[in-house]
Amino acid sequence: MTQAERWRELGQQLRVDSIRCVAVTKSGHPTSSMSAADLMAVLLDKYLRYDFDEPHNPANDHLVFSKGHASPLLYSLYKAAGAISDEELLTFRTFGSRMQGHPTPAIPWVDVATGSLGQGLPFAVGMALAGKKLDRVWVLCGDSEMAEGSMWEAFEHAAFYGLDNLTAIIDVNKFGQRGETMHGWDLDSYADRARAFGWHTIEIDGHDVEAIDRAYGEAAAEQGKPTVIVARTVKGKGVKEVEDQPGWHGKALDHPEEAVAELGGERNIVVDVAKPEAGERHVFETSGPLELPTWELGEEVATRRAYGDALAALGSARGDVVALDGEVSNSTYAEIFRDAHPDRYFEMYIAEQQMVAAAVGLQTRGWKPFASTFAAFFSRAYDFIRMAAISQADIRLCGSHAGVSIGEDGPSQMALEDLASMRAVHGSTVLYPCDANQTARLVAEMADREGIVFMRTTRAATPTVYGADEDFPIGGSRVLRQGDDVAIVAAGITLHESLKAADQLAAEGIDARVIDLYSVKPVDAATLRAAAEATGGRILTAEDHWPEGGIGDAVLEALSDGETPARVVRLAVREMPGSGKPAELLAAAGIDADHISEAARSLVEATVGAR
Repeated sequence: MTQAERWRELGQQLRVDSIRCVAVTKSGHPTSSMSAADLMAVLLDKYLRYDFDEPHNPANDHLVFSKGHASPLLYSLYKAAGAISDEELLTFRTFGSRMQGHPTPAIPWVDVATGSLGQGLPFAVGMALAGKKLDRVWVLCGDSEMAEGSMWEAFEHAAFYGLDNLTAIIDVNKFGQRGETMHGWDLDSYADRARAFGWHTIEIDGHDVEAIDRAYGEAAAEQGKPTVIVARTVKGKGVKEVEDQPGWHGKALDHPEEAVAELGGERNIVVDVAKPEAGERHVFETSGPLELPTWELGEEVATRRAYGDALAALGSARGDVVALDGEVSNSTYAEIFRDAHPDRYFEMYIAEQQMVAAAVGLQTRGWKPFASTFAAFFSRAYDFIRMAAISQADIRLCGSHAGVSIGEDGPSQMALEDLASMRAVHGSTVLYPCDANQTARLVAEMADREGIVFMRTTRAATPTVYGADEDFPIGGSRVLRQGDDVAIVAAGITLHESLKAADQLAAEGIDARVIDLYSVKPVDAATLRAAAEATGGRILTAEDHWPEGGIGDAVLEALSDGETPARVVRLAVREMPGSGKPAELLAAAGIDADHISEAARSLVEATVGAR
């Protein structure tokens, strides 16, 4: 058997196994898998360098299925590589199987979860950035997902950074879910745009194994540019009932046994996938133990500035810390890290989806990425953040310019949903420091925290209320004023307003307990319950955020499991803000010191007889 004949047979095996595994539950995407089978057969047998016994080998290539619905093909590749058995392949989409409907890192050879289209290539950009001189990243893309703007963010950044170790393979099978794609089989429409973005482009017949071989060799030899292979394929290739027919997306074949026979029956070709030479991840130099910046009590410093200073210090002590920013580094103060560690800083420009995706890609290679932008703009990348949780990714996000307190810029720049959205992410951590020393300590805590970690920072300079040697464990809180008449719970900018309110109340003989809820998730339920018990259940929350999903809801959730009944009054931004000075906007929203003291006073007066 010639090499080309072997590739054709392997391609048929991949089609057969894709049909077989989908037939078990009659659920999946066999036709989308069949179109790309020849492309993947040649890649697996000749070009992929991967040690399936050592998935964390830094020299391994990476294979990303951006068209994650073609998971039957990916799992069939694993079987052909001898990584899984035929029995496990046939557990596809069954309860408890790691062969899930779309790939996730429950499988050790899957770097990132895909299935939300338009994400695999952006993730791969981060992987390629991390391993530019060590490995190659191959990405199988679908033609339908080329309509996603995130794919073109990836195209632009890959070219800008000269990622010649990145190869994208577009499976142009013409059909999407409900019919033809925007460009059908017009290969030039894809190639011309990719070329305009600065990529080396190759157009081929995606079922001609010799042409596929030549294209991969050309891609591997390309210097200075990423390569895209635009492959014309046929959806459902090899089975006349479904071949190039609409209406078969995401459907099991009606007659799988006949389809397998038409493809020549089952095969058991096992590929001895070439292993890479041993490699080691590059480690950046450090200058000594961690020395966090410190500030004097009363010194006014913006928490966004403290984030930048602390991150730069963390980078000096740890060679695994890298930073990304969305072209606002002079506002988030990530520029301090950039200037201190330029070889570990990645400018993502105004492309928040690509920024988060690159962070996810970088962490697959063992780096500790910190990505920053205005907190409001993370909403553009929310699907990437959601998918990052499914990827079991460890990334750190810092959102600045939160709430109405940013002032004159107005509501387009004011994050008022960020606490809610980040709290909703599975396994996430949400932090909201109020002063510089607390911020610095929490930045250090973020470095080794698993999952999605979000820090909210403020634009305005605020007084330093904590000493430089104090610790702030994640999941904790701080009681800054003692009192048993009412408990005021706040964080960030409203913590300072709450302290002023407590002083006003004290002058009237009302003792207010002030709790700094710097860890919004996980929340310090024990301290909140103790406050409810001590105050007869009188709890007031104040936050620079919409009322839905923020600090008030976090407090309510924590108290819902307690035995002491509580009356919780929530102060939050309830009307659409406009431009104005920070003090004016805090007052207009009803979350400044005067409104907090008024609400606390009313709560005490309304319930004093019940104690």
